[in-house]
Amino acid sequence: MKLKVLVDNNTYIDQYYCGEPAVSYYIEDEDTKLLLDVGYSDLFIKNAYELGVDLKNIDAIVISHGHDDHTRGLQYYFAQSNRNNINIIAHPDAFKEKVISNLKICSPILQEDLKGKCNLILSKEPIRVSKNLIFLGEIPQNNNFESRKPIGKQINGDTVVDDYLMDDTALVYKSENGIYIVTGCSHSGICNIVEYAKQVCKDNRILGIIGGFHLFEVNEQVNKTINYLKKNNIKELYPCHCTSFIVKAEIHKSVPIREVGVGLEIKW
Repeated sequence: MKLKVLVDNNTYIDQYYCGEPAVSYYIEDEDTKLLLDVGYSDLFIKNAYELGVDLKNIDAIVISHGHDDHTRGLQYYFAQSNRNNINIIAHPDAFKEKVISNLKICSPILQEDLKGKCNLILSKEPIRVSKNLIFLGEIPQNNNFESRKPIGKQINGDTVVDDYLMDDTALVYKSENGIYIVTGCSHSGICNIVEYAKQVCKDNRILGIIGGFHLFEVNEQVNKTINYLKKNNIKELYPCHCTSFIVKAEIHKSVPIREVGVGLEIKW
């Protein structure tokens, strides 16, 4: 598998790409090419061009969850592409309206409109998206320290409910030597995600993780997360996007982490 970071909050020194507080990864698994998330603007398109990635050749777009810093780029993708056979894979809640107060924080293209633009695949269950990559679907609660917290409201017709981000999910790459996890924000808890990936792949060997951990302050959850990461002896750890500096610094005391920025390329 090959992964390139098209969008992240950070950029590397002396590498002249642009960043934004969002996520987009380009991933190749043998003959399959896909994106995980599309960022907040058209930046993923601009950075893809600069990085030599031809977005016309992608087979699928996987969405980690429905917040606009992971989905807003869809409007720019469809403005440049007339393809209606691109697969978009997500949880069934990902393209519902999401708001905080009067502010929309959801995809600019919701489910009904999106159906006419692509092959929309919505699933709570795991889906194999390539030979070695699996979309995890809905993440179950596997521990007592990563309880889901509502962020705003989710609107479905006339129904308005607290949004517990049940659509938050991730990709797992199953290799001969173990598994790698690629996540967006980990609203469902990075340890919950890892445990479910183990169950789905029937493999306890966690080789690497890249993505946002949605952790901002050093607290009990962070301390238990660090203990979990140590216990799993993870070789390559790339926390980014919605992981604060102070949390990354605390993790690094026990589990060495690696820097992430636009232009990073990983081969697993």
